Amino acid sequence: MSAMLRTVNRVLLALAGLILVAVGGTVLATGLGAAVPSWFPWNGKSDVLLSDADRGRWRDESWWWPTVIAILAVLVVLALWWLLAQLRRARLATVLVDSGDGEGALLRGRALEGVLAAEAGNLDGVARAQVALTGRRTAPQARIRMRLESHAVPAEALRGLSDEAMAHARASAGLDELPAEVLLKAVKHRAERVT
Repeated sequence: MSAMLRTVNRVLLALAGLILVAVGGTVLATGLGAAVPSWFPWNGKSDVLLSDADRGRWRDESWWWPTVIAILAVLVVLALWWLLAQLRRARLATVLVDSGDGEGALLRGRALEGVLAAEAGNLDGVARAQVALTGRRTAPQARIRMRLESHAVPAEALRGLSDEAMAHARASAGLDELPAEVLLKAVKHRAERVT
């Protein structure tokens, strides 16, 4: 999904850029008095893009307003879809596991995330762990959020994550490497009173 989204973004940005450059260049050339072809919608410095006659031409037609509203509604829906797609982070649905027979097997990404989060959450000093897999199914990457207790030592929590949870995940999925981005946060707690 993320590759498709990147492609859609690039195509839309390229089209918008080309249209803006073409229209802006044409308007600039016309405004500076350059000669333009006869089929251009405006011909000189004093010409307007839409005349009163052009603006009122279709208003009395019964199909005009429903068509305008339908086109605008489709544009709004597409813009909302695009915006939501930008905000959503693509998670990896499956991980390709080498089964040794040349075929391979698919492991659900959520299952690997759950096991990795549970094992990371059981480490000493870790109150809670969340895992999201991204990347490609042949080369997954992990985003890990760990909430640490007040007594936890961050270096030890990271070492335990790397040596235990991540090593087990790599071994069970048959991965040579599993790059991870780890975010550590402390659990909020009340201040302890000393008497």
